[in-house]
Amino acid sequence: MSKKILIIGSGPILIGQAAEFDYSGTQGCLALKEEGFNVVLVNNNPATIMTDTTMADTVYCEPLTVNSIEAIIKKEQPDALLAGLGGQTALNLAVELDKQGILSKYNIELLGTSVTSIQKGEDRELFRELMSELSQPVPESEVIETVQGAKDFARKVGYPVISRPAYTLGGRGGGIVDYESELEELIHNGLKASPIGQVILEKSIAGFKEVEYEVMRDHNGTCISVCNMENFDPVGVHTGDSIVVAPSQTLTDQEYQMLRTAAFTIISELEVVGGCNVQFALDPNSNQYYVIEVNPRVSRSSALASKATGYPIAKMATKLALGFTLDELKNPLTGTTYASFEPALDYVVVKFPRWPFDKFSEADRKLGTKMKATGEVMAIDRTLEGAFQKALASLDQSIPELDPTQLKTHLTQPTDLRYFAILDLLRQGETIEQIHKETAIDLFFLSILQNLVKIENKLKACTTETLSEELLQLAKVYGFTDASIAKLVQTSESTITQKRLGYHLYPSYKMVDTCAAEFEAATNYVYATYSGVNEIDPLPSAKKALIVGAGPIRIGQGVEFDYSAVKAIETLKELGWSTIMINNNPETVSTDYETADRLYFEPITKEIIEAIVEHEQIDQVYTQFGGQTAINLAAQLEEAGIPLAGVSVDTIAQLEDREQFYSMLKSLDIPHIPGAVCHTFDEAMFAASSYTYPLLCRPSYVIGGQGMVKVNNEHELKGALAGTDARHYPIVLDEFITGQEAEVDLVADGEHIFIPEIMEHVEPAGIHSGDSMAIFPSTLDEDVKATIKEYASKIVQHTDYKGIMNIQFLLTEDAVYVLEVNPRASRTVPIVSKVSNRSLIDLATRVLAGDVSSHLNQVQPPEFEHVAVKYPLFSAHALPELDHKLNANMKSTGEGMCLGGTVQEALAKVFEHLPHFYEEHVSFVEEGYSHMESPSQLPFSEWIQTDQASIYVNDQQTTEAMERRIQALKYGVTVFSQKETFEAYLASLHVSPYLPAPLPGSLNEGVKLG
Repeated sequence: MSKKILIIGSGPILIGQAAEFDYSGTQGCLALKEEGFNVVLVNNNPATIMTDTTMADTVYCEPLTVNSIEAIIKKEQPDALLAGLGGQTALNLAVELDKQGILSKYNIELLGTSVTSIQKGEDRELFRELMSELSQPVPESEVIETVQGAKDFARKVGYPVISRPAYTLGGRGGGIVDYESELEELIHNGLKASPIGQVILEKSIAGFKEVEYEVMRDHNGTCISVCNMENFDPVGVHTGDSIVVAPSQTLTDQEYQMLRTAAFTIISELEVVGGCNVQFALDPNSNQYYVIEVNPRVSRSSALASKATGYPIAKMATKLALGFTLDELKNPLTGTTYASFEPALDYVVVKFPRWPFDKFSEADRKLGTKMKATGEVMAIDRTLEGAFQKALASLDQSIPELDPTQLKTHLTQPTDLRYFAILDLLRQGETIEQIHKETAIDLFFLSILQNLVKIENKLKACTTETLSEELLQLAKVYGFTDASIAKLVQTSESTITQKRLGYHLYPSYKMVDTCAAEFEAATNYVYATYSGVNEIDPLPSAKKALIVGAGPIRIGQGVEFDYSAVKAIETLKELGWSTIMINNNPETVSTDYETADRLYFEPITKEIIEAIVEHEQIDQVYTQFGGQTAINLAAQLEEAGIPLAGVSVDTIAQLEDREQFYSMLKSLDIPHIPGAVCHTFDEAMFAASSYTYPLLCRPSYVIGGQGMVKVNNEHELKGALAGTDARHYPIVLDEFITGQEAEVDLVADGEHIFIPEIMEHVEPAGIHSGDSMAIFPSTLDEDVKATIKEYASKIVQHTDYKGIMNIQFLLTEDAVYVLEVNPRASRTVPIVSKVSNRSLIDLATRVLAGDVSSHLNQVQPPEFEHVAVKYPLFSAHALPELDHKLNANMKSTGEGMCLGGTVQEALAKVFEHLPHFYEEHVSFVEEGYSHMESPSQLPFSEWIQTDQASIYVNDQQTTEAMERRIQALKYGVTVFSQKETFEAYLASLHVSPYLPAPLPGSLNEGVKLG
């Protein structure tokens, strides 16, 4: 058996390939180590816990390219490769490594599903042939390699048609079109998106039910169905953008068994070893079904299925890849049943997508076969009504108010607002039959929403005095929060809470155990319900800590907070605390039942946290590791008397409230950007008259620069404020000063601070830090570093701050300005911790937990042998209609990192995936860009149509520039919209070949300990 195994991760977070693969990959790493293997991991996502050096023996943050992987293989000499846990990226790399003979050259065994089987599942032509051999029906389709071929097929079968490019993720490059005029661009983009230049074009079966089966198979041919899931939305909406219910609710037993048998037939013929996802379309009016696609790897749905059932798919898939069989492996949740035992559920699960349209109001909200959601939430309850309501409460965003005259537009052309439009139509008296006719959503699901509206109407008819115990209990069973009930009854939340407690209505806690309580289980995976009796006793521990998670992944708050939560849990366990996690994101490691001592899979709200604190008798609640979601709850929790670890709400307000913050900086003689907090339109206009334009205008208490705009004159300011309603006030107006940005992540104990080093941004001030490339450790002058550390120390000592903090600075020739302070873990904490080999979360947790042996002033500073470059990743393939010109509003969905001996060497790795700038027709530099001439002499309209078109440079602010950048993104071209980013790319072209550099803390050290 192999001794050293290489795992390929999925890389930075993109729409269509997100944290679910970090969860799967982490499970895989731990499963291999559990069996005694030496694990080498390559994954250039620094934000995830997967690339923490405790997860694998050696961790490489290197480019996910064939050249890079071969260099690691040459250096590490692994015996085997595991690629089924890293999404489409890893799967495509495995196929390419095999195709180029690298696996055979180095005598590497591919574990799990073979390359031949992967190709049969992913290559559209081979897949269609296989389905034909198995007599498994697929929609009428044709493999397309030219635009003309697509036109011919569409004319033959009629519109609409669906395009599905081969070897892509999240529906990338695909879509549905109704007219020939739309077809040419769709096919051109699809062929470019597919690594093998292949698209399958099929006759649309939009309106059929979409059903998924998450199945497992071992090398002996034993198959089980872990979970089947039914989409609320019919075929036509990407499953990642669909509301999903598990287990299926509307299938007859005959339909369920028919599709389950089909899934087993397909994975058996493919000889899949491990996990596999099979998607079906089912005619609601007959037994006719079609196979949509097969993913012969763990997927987004397998992470959901794992959390929905408690069955650890990726862990079991890894063991199966090693040669174990399902009947040899114990189910770790029960400890008694075997992995061959199919999970049984005595509850219902709802997954709800989290879209970025609250951040990008100008984006196209229409949903189709191309995924647009950045993340998702999951909810568990005994009633479907309750699960739907919990899912909405987990989204951490306000429900938009819809134009009552435009509701039906969301039905016929699905958008992210369709669910809310249906509720509004039901409130207006529309029938579920009519809505079904227009949406093809099953009447059963619509009847569930109708039940919710009926309860709303009953509550609206009540006063506080007439609200009966029976109605209040039914509302709680159906998932209504105290706050939502109070709004309907027109009273305060506290009044409803007191009335509920007076009726002795408390949540009960139930177990997720994979076996519907049929067998004894030792799990601590819990959900709350008002339906049924409590079956979970408090943890028997003297010291209990509750860690508040960050909820769904969204732009500005990503997987880095999952990393923070997991690291905090690890440290608290070391210090003898029992750890309790609350989170609702099915994609993360923090919601793995094995991470904390107990997991509450629940919405992150004051009502729910308060109930858990009371039930468990929690000693400390940690809000510093759950992003802005957790910090924004701190005031409510403190007011409720809940014991928070770390600083008080007053201290948080002093750092986050602009008026208090500026006053504090003034008292400390620390320079800050001239600015004001304005509570009304008139205040803002008056304040602006005393400042010099341009100004930066933004709401208070935001993440990811949401709503932040740069205004150049009074007219632009009026325009920005015109779109700002009352709930976004107060707004902050700051003078826009040009300069360089830097930031620090630090740990403080009220007196001392520990700063491993400073992070230096490549792009200038005005570009959101999340969208900036950054260098760590910095190349700044020592006197500037000293000033930064001095200001940080002053702020900490003045506020008696304890825990982790992020401070952002603006550097000019004249001064070092403090831009903002984040009193919590930040996006960059994992990067700083990994590159410096100093875990900031560990240090912060020790301070917050009162560890007397923790002395920050004795922590040795790191000595760096490598420099890291952090770079943003943009999901332009999912939102190509947006101009991704860099500005103060964050747009990137994830980030990558590479290490090098020099900055230029690290940059060479960052840009390795791009062809050489000066190759024929590769690059086009716009005339308005004053720094150089374009290598391509073709007109833009001709250049963009060439197969070689790969790099477009345009930093202009004109309408034509914006339109061209958007067109380039639609054609899959890399766009440089900022001079400094482009110059960093040019600097990388002159670097000689480099060696792979493991993260410090790996077996091969990359940093010397001080």
